[in-house]
Amino acid sequence: MQRILLEAPVFNLQGALEAAQFGIDRLELCSNFPEGGETPSVGMLRFLKSEVDIPVFVMIRPRGGDFVYSQKELIVMKQDIRLLTEFGADGFVFGVLDEKGKVNEAACEMLLRAAGDKPCTFHRAFDGSADLDDSLKKIIQLGFQRILTSGGKNTLTEGLPVILQLLEKAKDQIIIMPGGGTKPEHVPILKQSGYLKEVHASCKVAKPSANEFVNKGLSFSSIPLDFTQHFGVDPGVVNEFKSVL
Repeated sequence: MQRILLEAPVFNLQGALEAAQFGIDRLELCSNFPEGGETPSVGMLRFLKSEVDIPVFVMIRPRGGDFVYSQKELIVMKQDIRLLTEFGADGFVFGVLDEKGKVNEAACEMLLRAAGDKPCTFHRAFDGSADLDDSLKKIIQLGFQRILTSGGKNTLTEGLPVILQLLEKAKDQIIIMPGGGTKPEHVPILKQSGYLKEVHASCKVAKPSANEFVNKGLSFSSIPLDFTQHFGVDPGVVNEFKSVL
């Protein structure tokens, strides 16, 4: 029986290196955790490719917020794909919708052409689309290799019934990769479909920073930031996943 692949989203160098060290099969490299992931730097990818020997898929998202992009934003995304390809990206993660919540086929086709033979994941923009069944059909037709989804809900726990339906509908046409608050206890349920091939889970844990001084009167964002910790990867959680995969 084929082992199910475990992918982890990583947002900083510490988390990426720990994920590879602790047995994650593939990285989804992003920046900007509070926004749910944006395009990371070329320098980060280049360094990681010299340090780890597992595939690194790169998020292509020029900003947070919705997934309706202007023509100029799409040009930036296309240029990011080409530039990151030069520095070793093994695959790409993106998704584009139109103003009505449908998959923007023309924009996705352009980005897929830029990616060439690199595998591409349609990310959780899928969950923000107006009709999951229609989106599934279009994404398959476009030629994406997988869809990252929480079943149209905030978490995989809430979207589990929908994901089971998606696995059954997609069968072997495309990989349905559950993600979004994924827990090891979800895996046995998902495996019952017979079509589970990959799982997306951060396995993250807050770790103390070396920083010893905090200016309590200073804030760089409207979102509260903790200057005393960073997110790393919990080897115990990774092991829990691998035991059920």
